[in-house]
Amino acid sequence: MAMGTRSWENNDLCAPVCATVKCAVGGSMQGAKKSELQRSVMAKASGQHLVLENFIGGKFVSCRSHIDSFDPSTGEVYCKVPDSGKEEVEAAVAAAKDAFPDWSARSVEQRVQVLNKLADLLDSHLEEFVQAESRDQGKTVTFARTVDIPRSAHNFRFFASSVQHHTTDCSQMDHMGCLNYTIRCPVGVAGLISPWNLPLYLLTWKIAPAIAMGNTVVAKPSEMTSVTAWMLCKLMQEAGVPPGVVNMVFGTGPRAGDALVGHPDVPLVSFTGSTATAQHITERSAPYCKKLSLELGGKNPAIIFADADLDKCIETTVRSSFSNQGEICLCTSRIYVERSIYSEFLERFVAAAKKWKTGVPSDPSSHNGALISKEHLEKVRGFVALARSEGGIVHCGEGVDQLDLPEKNKSGYFMPATVISGISESSRVIQEEIFGPVTCVSPFDTEDEAVSKGNGVRYGLAATVWSQDVGRVHRMAKRIQAGLVWTNCWLVRDLNLPFGGMKNSGVGREGGKDSYHFFTETNVHLDCGLRESEAKLGHMVPQPVTDQSARSSDGLCEAAMLEATCPAQCSTALPVHRPTGMLSSGYSREQLGRRGEEEEGREGGRKWQRHTEE
Repeated sequence: MAMGTRSWENNDLCAPVCATVKCAVGGSMQGAKKSELQRSVMAKASGQHLVLENFIGGKFVSCRSHIDSFDPSTGEVYCKVPDSGKEEVEAAVAAAKDAFPDWSARSVEQRVQVLNKLADLLDSHLEEFVQAESRDQGKTVTFARTVDIPRSAHNFRFFASSVQHHTTDCSQMDHMGCLNYTIRCPVGVAGLISPWNLPLYLLTWKIAPAIAMGNTVVAKPSEMTSVTAWMLCKLMQEAGVPPGVVNMVFGTGPRAGDALVGHPDVPLVSFTGSTATAQHITERSAPYCKKLSLELGGKNPAIIFADADLDKCIETTVRSSFSNQGEICLCTSRIYVERSIYSEFLERFVAAAKKWKTGVPSDPSSHNGALISKEHLEKVRGFVALARSEGGIVHCGEGVDQLDLPEKNKSGYFMPATVISGISESSRVIQEEIFGPVTCVSPFDTEDEAVSKGNGVRYGLAATVWSQDVGRVHRMAKRIQAGLVWTNCWLVRDLNLPFGGMKNSGVGREGGKDSYHFFTETNVHLDCGLRESEAKLGHMVPQPVTDQSARSSDGLCEAAMLEATCPAQCSTALPVHRPTGMLSSGYSREQLGRRGEEEEGREGGRKWQRHTEE
């Protein structure tokens, strides 16, 4: 399949994607000499802290102050991240502005070569990025190896291909002898802010289309998961990305993020994160009329009808509820089951959830690792406590099942897969995004009730529908307020298609042509030199404006209806390729003569014929 139409499908999150990479779980490559990247990332093993630097203008630049970054699996500080502010952001934006004229002037083919080189380098350093992503975020090495890093490389390859297959619009105004066409221009400096749950995956999802379209970038990854972004900057140098095209500024949202979104020379912001932060970004961007793409939270329902394939449904819904510790915006956090199968489903689902192992991220048998931070762990536990206080039943997980962890991991931020039932639809546990390994199961009786409950929150990112009734699943997909609805599956993605949510789940779409449109501006060119050009060639045919032609729907402009002429300065003619003997109207000379006879009688026909012979 051509790369431009390639889908990213992940029906089995634990399926190996890179069979050629064979590594020991501990992080050192079997029998292979460690690279500079691997040595720098693994320096922590000897008691040292990895100290990151900003990447500005093609160089690594140290920062005066730093933030502690914790290993979620141990709760210990292992990395120092720059605490950047306005000064560092100013320098990064200046570097991006300086690089923009040259980068945007390069051909698409030249930019594509750079993106493909980055993808190749990510593939060749896959295991180093896997180990770093797992330690930085708390996810299992299996998940990082099969999802995060391969998809990050694929993002570069996909947009390298996609950017070469987009088309623009063109129309011709016969009555005026004018040609209209559009071109897509890069916007300028793109401000990109990515979250902590899929650090490199979502960072490259933004960087790849931005630079493919000719923009330059100032990116701010989450301060909690910055290591793989810093490692990517090293690959930028190796791939030949010109200085200033991609700049990385590390730091917190209130300091670095706020300075970036409020900068007057950053006309475009792409953000993935919380709805509350997005509201602040919108307020800061409003005075500058910035282009915004906001991919926000989700409270995604799974709606399961009695005719569903329960074996497949339960297996998939366990994955959709708990993968990556439930720290994916697309995870299922509400499950609605038709009442006739509710008891059976709940019993089997709880049994499957208990087998979903939470453990040390480096253990290949672990399905889940640790949550991102102590604060986030306490927040998720708080929702479970709230459910109990409201009469909910906690069937497994938090407060029910004990985790068997090594001594060094007992201070890590681990939480088992948790299933709750008996919760009111008005509860905060149902209404708010938890973003952890917690899901709630409730019954429904009718299709209308399922739709009402599914749409009964302020989010609208994704949903899954389980049924063998083709008519029903299509009705449900149309009625559910979500940007993405899966039927009898989960996390199957075609990157050509739009991605984004409704309601409080976001503004705008990205992916394929939507990313192409977001990271470019439309420029319309109106050329009124076609008549003059054809006249010089002896092909001009006068076409008087009539009431009938003025009412036609072929793009006739208001000026033509007033029998106005276009400005003299609009005289540059583009070559228009037509079959020999074809006029700008689309008629041949002989056809035009016959058309004149039909419309104006014989006298009119003779006039038209004289025109065609002149």
